[in-house]
Amino acid sequence: MPGKFKDYIAIPKANGYQSLHTLLFGTFGQSLEVQIRTNDMHRVSESGVASHGHYKSGNKRGETPPLAHSWLMDLLEVQASAGNPGEFLEHLKTDLFPDEIYVFTPQGDIKKLPKGATALDFAYAVHSDVGNQCVGAKIEHELAPLHQTLSNGNHVEILTARSARPTPLWLNYVVTGKARAAIGIYLKNQHESDAIRLGRQLLERALKAVGLTTRLKTQQKVQLLGQLGRDDWNELLADIGAGRRLPMVVARQLLPEGRTLEKSDSAAPLPIKGVEGMSISYGRCCRPIPGDRILGLFSTGRGIVIHNAACPNVIEQGKRTDNWFSVEWAADVKGNFAADVRLEVLNRPGVLAQLAAVVAEEDSNINRVAVVARDDRNSAIRFTIEVRNRQHLARIIRRLRARRSVIRVTRAKG
Repeated sequence: MPGKFKDYIAIPKANGYQSLHTLLFGTFGQSLEVQIRTNDMHRVSESGVASHGHYKSGNKRGETPPLAHSWLMDLLEVQASAGNPGEFLEHLKTDLFPDEIYVFTPQGDIKKLPKGATALDFAYAVHSDVGNQCVGAKIEHELAPLHQTLSNGNHVEILTARSARPTPLWLNYVVTGKARAAIGIYLKNQHESDAIRLGRQLLERALKAVGLTTRLKTQQKVQLLGQLGRDDWNELLADIGAGRRLPMVVARQLLPEGRTLEKSDSAAPLPIKGVEGMSISYGRCCRPIPGDRILGLFSTGRGIVIHNAACPNVIEQGKRTDNWFSVEWAADVKGNFAADVRLEVLNRPGVLAQLAAVVAEEDSNINRVAVVARDDRNSAIRFTIEVRNRQHLARIIRRLRARRSVIRVTRAKG
């Protein structure tokens, strides 16, 4: 039957399986599947990859076939990267007996991937370091994005850069357990590193507030670790950076006995630069942007969450002052920040495209569109857009107000 011949001998499956498969027409229109393989190949298919070497050598020193060995090594790498047995099982389910494709490296080596795999999956199949530093790919000598789905027989070249780093968004681009495990372990380590760095900064700020030196002696660190039940200094800093311990409470542990603190908020505001990493996030309830008055909230497991000072959550939880502390935007703040804009517009054909064009002309992106309300004549629309600061947002709002189809436009909060 045309298109039903599969040669798993020329290109074996990753688990060592080898055979020829074809489908034939039998009598009375019935189909007949035929599998052709040697005794050794049949033994591997029935009893697994380890049986081949054991039978062939007659003792425990038999060698596992190279492709099967590579498959087992991939499983061990996934197991080492997984945080727990359940996570390993989920990765294993992804890789066990999927529909497979075979793609080629620039050197002509063959890489087996599940159907639906992307260029980023291929990068991690080559090596975890290649995947972590991946910035793009060439598929059949043409530039392609990381999320590009691969086809059987593709020739793929990975483009890397030393400054490249995985982001949480990459988890949406991969389907293999190996890639997901490698990205997950990197993000976990990066979050820990960000938390340590932020924790050190917050503790130094708290020590200054209580009038202590930021250069702690080894004896002081050992004493503090003992009081707080920690064995390692970086663990304590990570606790502070991740919001599991309040820096002011930790700093007060070092105060001489009998000394009281007149002011607990005398430290200078913590500058927010926009590039602190995963230990600082921004409240979706109020979406603060540079130029807004802001406050920081310690959130267990999330680190610091930045809120607009006028946020209802700030007002409602204002009595719990230990969790809030002073922050301010740094003079050299960088990056784009999410802002919500609410528009009331006339129901006209093409109005949404016109509004999107205005936002694009002002060097911004629309991350989300939601129709809040609608009747026969008007619609209420909510945009989530990227802005650099309040001035950038104000410029976009002015441009939107100038459109004839726009009745009203305001910044939405909460």
